[in-house]
Amino acid sequence: MERAVLLKSPYLTYEGKILSAKMIGKEEKYFKIVLKGGRLLDFEPGQFLMVAIPGVGEAPVSISSSPSQVGYFELVVRKVGTLTSAMHKLEEGDQVGIRGPMGVGFPIQILEGSDLLFVAGGLGIIPLRSLINYAIDNRRDFGKVSILLGCKTPENLLFNDELDTWGKRLDVNFSCIVDRAAPDWKGNVGLITSLIPGVNLDSERTFAIVVGPPIMYKFVIAELLKKKIPESQIYVSLERHMKCGIGYCGHCQMGGIYCCKNGPVFQYSKIKNNIEAF
Repeated sequence: MERAVLLKSPYLTYEGKILSAKMIGKEEKYFKIVLKGGRLLDFEPGQFLMVAIPGVGEAPVSISSSPSQVGYFELVVRKVGTLTSAMHKLEEGDQVGIRGPMGVGFPIQILEGSDLLFVAGGLGIIPLRSLINYAIDNRRDFGKVSILLGCKTPENLLFNDELDTWGKRLDVNFSCIVDRAAPDWKGNVGLITSLIPGVNLDSERTFAIVVGPPIMYKFVIAELLKKKIPESQIYVSLERHMKCGIGYCGHCQMGGIYCCKNGPVFQYSKIKNNIEAF
């Protein structure tokens, strides 16, 4: 039997087998995948993979599971193009090509021992879930954990069972808000920025991690700065059109840096003046 090895090369494509697949939203499909040959995926929260289907193509997909879950990893794919549409046709037992992990993830060693404030907008919860669950799995390594989640409507919420679990934990402060409420919605209604002023935090020991649609960053970061969180303690994950995943093709270039190679996770203080980033 082949010895298990850690998969950590941006150039080699390995075979992944789908253990389970299911729809978790109107356009979002969840995949639980294991690498063949006993290989393990060595990744950091915030990194992504290049997923390939022979005869169709290759596309970047964020890793949604925590690295503390050993032996398999999870992806959530929204159907938006040719490759993602083909992935939505895949089911348990099917195979995909996996290349990566790619890019820069969240700096776990820097975050350990500090309070964490997660701000997720819309599909931003997909990659941010990796770090959230890592922090929960290693709860003693972190201080206060606060999670703010915003979505267009209740129907757009993903991972509903986990959201309920986060909301019931005594060691996690969880708040959710939607832009437009359904008749049976009993939660908050409005923009996610309206939740930030009410968060009780120690700005000197708090790191804020923000992931969401481009329009969200400017306003969320402005509210975080009002809370006196230092710019160096704000991390963002940006999304750009990626093709190669290794900074070669130039599709995701932002003023001389590459989202795929230098990111997608960036320290806000180092990228705030990049006019192409926000």
